[in-house]
Amino acid sequence: MITAIVIVVNIISYSWFFRLDLTKDKRYTLSATTLSLLKDLKQPVTVTAYISDNLPPQIAETRDDFKNLLTEYAARSGNKIVFNFINPGKNDTIEQQALKSGVQTVMINVREKDEMKKQKVYMGAVLKMGDKSEVIPFISPGGAMEYDISTCIRKMAIDKKPQVGLLIGNGEPGLEAMRQVYSSLSVSYNFHELTLADSLPIPNDYKTLVLVAPVDTFKKGQLKALDDFLARGGRLFIAYSAVNSDFKNRTGSVSNIGLTPWLASKGVVVEPKYVIDENCMNVKVQQNLNGAPMDMEVPFPFFIKITNFADNPITKGLGLVYALTVSPIKFIGDSNKMKYTVLATSSNRSGLLGAPLMFDFQRHWTQEDFQMSNLTVAAALKGVNGNADSRIVLVGCGRFAVNGTGQDLQRQEQDNIDLLANSVDWLSDDTGLIELRGKVITKYPLKDITDAMRNFLKYFNFLLPILLVVIYGFIRMRMKRSLRIKRMEETYDSQA
Repeated sequence: MITAIVIVVNIISYSWFFRLDLTKDKRYTLSATTLSLLKDLKQPVTVTAYISDNLPPQIAETRDDFKNLLTEYAARSGNKIVFNFINPGKNDTIEQQALKSGVQTVMINVREKDEMKKQKVYMGAVLKMGDKSEVIPFISPGGAMEYDISTCIRKMAIDKKPQVGLLIGNGEPGLEAMRQVYSSLSVSYNFHELTLADSLPIPNDYKTLVLVAPVDTFKKGQLKALDDFLARGGRLFIAYSAVNSDFKNRTGSVSNIGLTPWLASKGVVVEPKYVIDENCMNVKVQQNLNGAPMDMEVPFPFFIKITNFADNPITKGLGLVYALTVSPIKFIGDSNKMKYTVLATSSNRSGLLGAPLMFDFQRHWTQEDFQMSNLTVAAALKGVNGNADSRIVLVGCGRFAVNGTGQDLQRQEQDNIDLLANSVDWLSDDTGLIELRGKVITKYPLKDITDAMRNFLKYFNFLLPILLVVIYGFIRMRMKRSLRIKRMEETYDSQA
């Protein structure tokens, strides 16, 4: 009967079970987005984790967190998620297989026999679904593991990529001039050029549009097409500065292409001014030193370094974005109807200069020029044109993610590209998956205690077990003594 009960209980618990996550940050509790994704899985997913053995404790903890999270995925998916861990250091064949799959090697410092040494480790994973595969090149300690895993699964599960259009027709750069952006977005989206025609509606299969650095005047029919697009719940990314900069002639002027008043009608103003920042890039200028011309690097506050980012899925993980000539952004809409979110600001030593102006590369900048702080340079807006689903992400710099063509071709920093790519992910995502980028594993340090409390706990932990054994022995001795006394009594019944 006991054996039968055990078997029946195991059979029942295989189908109906519950798991408890007692961690403070609920690191192993999968989000509703991930659970919905796992519920709709049509094919099993195999996860091969290439993780080295003999890892330092802090790195080994990351491996354990990843394994525990995959265990939760397997349980919640009805065992459609299958995983195994492989040490690439076993042999050269496995190591080459890991590298070929896209898993990265990382050098870390380890202490061995009171000596610091460099150790090569693997901390990546490859996910496969049928003939499709995705890779997590490096599992970052404390990173957003659930976001990485669920994003890979979603990419493989999508049968048809969403359409994202790069608007052209008003002097904007095309795909050829945005190679890094195309490389980043084409993995998850069907990203291609779309001409913004006059008085023609935007096709319904486009949910997200990207408008970068327009220079020609917008016609009323084009702006109406964008209005209708937002009114039906469309999503729009705009990289636009309300000033024109001609560095060859050293002139700056106001942009009059019609986009500034159109944005104002949506509740957000891009001011026709230049943000200047003490945290800026250097430019080379020719100066005479003892009568001889020399190239010297001098700060140019119009080319700013953006390092202040909000705690938002769009800007999560960004450290430094380089922006050439930025205009400030202000919200003038109804906060009861729209949600406005600041994404990035200038430093606490910044300022504004109005257009038109002349650029002076040899100007000596002082503290008097930077009397302002935290000017908004990127923002997000929800609920535009009366539709709660419509969204706009606005960056006050037109060409921060443009590579250019020909002799003007240049490589942009990865954070510049990620700012645009993350914005498109946030605009296009209705599942809430991108919100998981902020769900990271937090390490909670032990509470700091005084030396007196530390000594008390040390001796308490040492003496308490001994005391409990002594008390138990004393009680047992008393019980046996009482039993002996009873047995010595004439009325004692041994059969009782």
